[in-house]
Amino acid sequence: MSKTIFITGASRGFGKLWAEAFLKRGDKVAATARNIAALEDLVSTYGDNILPVQLDVNNRQDVINAVSQVATHFGGIDILINNAGYGLFGTVEETTEQQARDQMETNFFGLLWVTQAVLPIMRQQKSGHIIQVSSFLGLTTLPMLGLYNASKFAVEGLSETIASEVAHLGIKFTLIEPNGFATEWAGASAIQTTDSIEDYAPVRAAFAASGENPATWGKPEATVEAILKVVNSENPPQRLLLGKIAYYVVNQVYKNRLEEIEAWKEVSIAAHGH
Repeated sequence: MSKTIFITGASRGFGKLWAEAFLKRGDKVAATARNIAALEDLVSTYGDNILPVQLDVNNRQDVINAVSQVATHFGGIDILINNAGYGLFGTVEETTEQQARDQMETNFFGLLWVTQAVLPIMRQQKSGHIIQVSSFLGLTTLPMLGLYNASKFAVEGLSETIASEVAHLGIKFTLIEPNGFATEWAGASAIQTTDSIEDYAPVRAAFAASGENPATWGKPEATVEAILKVVNSENPPQRLLLGKIAYYVVNQVYKNRLEEIEAWKEVSIAAHGH
């Protein structure tokens, strides 16, 4: 049975790749983007099964209108994939107030507005699956990505909370946590801070060197099977790491955290006071 999928940030990268995967299997897709001209190839191939919707997720009223339009057009929304977002590169000190606010506005608040708009539809249906594209940097961090890290940590906390609030309503939640992939996330979609403080030159150099080998990046097309497995599952995971770097790094991060928690166990318990 075909499903109706609402995908944000569908003009390129994961969003467009996954949209086409759903269309190929006969699903109906509402593909949102700021530039819907980038979706013309999918429209010409899949016709009425795709509804391109021009949308900037930062505008809450536009989000509400878009969700209403899609629900009316297709008769409901089975799956929401919150994929819109971008990376802000630079040290925290070099980041301007506007850059910081813009990063949170798109990566966190935009996702929140879309989620809030879709929830009433899924509550009425007593079913639905919300998939939040987070990052393995919502579980650990890298230098030069402080505000991006913060936005994804916020997405993790928000989504885990909502999942606990709506589970009894038949609504499923999954956080997708990719490592770096060969998409435009670090290219055309990225923003760089403009200030350059000399003291951070070694940090910038180390970060640049760590990403110089494209052979280490994940292949976006390899994620399609994983996404299809998640949406087909009766019991989907609350979190799914995408990529071997994400898997091994996050495993080690959690082990290190647990070791530190145990090392300071007596201090933690004594701080309770009784």
